Amino acid sequence: MSSPPSDVRSGLTGGEDAPDITASPPPAYAGRPLTVAVTGAAGVLGERVSARLVASPGVKRVLGVDDRRGEVPGVQWRVLDVRDPAVAERLAGVDVVVHLAMDLGMESDPRARSAYNVRGAQTVLTAAAAAGVHRVVLCTSAMVYGALADNEVPLAEDSELRATEEASLVGDLLEIERLARRAPRAHPGLQVTVLRPAVVVGPGVDTVLTRHFEAPRLLVVAGSRPCWQFCHVDDLAAALEYAVLGLVEGEVTVGCDGWLEQEDVERLSGIRRMELPATLALGTAARLHRLGLTPAPAGDLAYTMYPWVVSGSRLHEAGWRPAHTNEEVLAELLAQVAGKHAVAGRRLGGKEAATSLGAAGATVALVGTAALVRRARKRRRF
Repeated sequence: MSSPPSDVRSGLTGGEDAPDITASPPPAYAGRPLTVAVTGAAGVLGERVSARLVASPGVKRVLGVDDRRGEVPGVQWRVLDVRDPAVAERLAGVDVVVHLAMDLGMESDPRARSAYNVRGAQTVLTAAAAAGVHRVVLCTSAMVYGALADNEVPLAEDSELRATEEASLVGDLLEIERLARRAPRAHPGLQVTVLRPAVVVGPGVDTVLTRHFEAPRLLVVAGSRPCWQFCHVDDLAAALEYAVLGLVEGEVTVGCDGWLEQEDVERLSGIRRMELPATLALGTAARLHRLGLTPAPAGDLAYTMYPWVVSGSRLHEAGWRPAHTNEEVLAELLAQVAGKHAVAGRRLGGKEAATSLGAAGATVALVGTAALVRRARKRRRF
């Protein structure tokens, strides 16, 4: 197995035990060139994957399926909603479908988002089977393993999925994972590969976990053991190419080699911590979400408390290597969020940011969230 051993942290141990961070060589594919359809091809990840597949010697044609036309040269576009059953007609002659059309928006209505994500995956899987597609590649998240104090570090691909199904994006991903498991039984001959990346970072990527680094202080829950592992969007695109070519199958994890401890993140970022008791942190997060002031439920706070590091062993065995280290991806993330301000995942702007974040000190974020709660209560009285 070529993945790093569990006691190696990326870039933080030197000598002979340091992980190999050489970028992936071209995939060793000797099969016939494939026709590949990419749903969500006009999106952030979809554009990168489409461009990579256009340049891949193992791919002869790339179809971009999206509700808008993208700008990737060499892609043949099919403009329609992936929930439309007519997508089956557009997949005629396709060998592999990469399904990336998902609503990951922080401000999306949770019910509408879930309906789009689950219905889209279900429609694409059914349409692919009807069109005679051989393989569907899905992309969920390593968050489906759950973040728990007793998680192994790193987690193997076949570890139990223990995430909770609150009204969050994780619930959508768990349902998509169930669809992926059922599809080969319902449609014999259809192979389904699922990629589960760590915290995805790159231009245009905006999640509750990237917004964690927009806060004036890094929230640390007392007694927790955070471990941070990132996945650059370009490394994820490279991993998806391996899945398209059939070089990895089944459930596949992807991320930078190793991980960063909380102390490493604080040292590298220069952002100081704000440590709170678990009851206070979780209680405040729950109240803010219940009032509609923050996009993520309190359960998502666990992903900043406990480890959910993955090994990426199946990709490593296939020859894939990440081109980025955790340190490099964290530096890129910090550059991207510079000048942005968020409290508990809720992005603040202009006057609101100046009011909530103007004071320095260990209680800044807590004061900001408390102010939001008081403001919401006043509005409800009137």
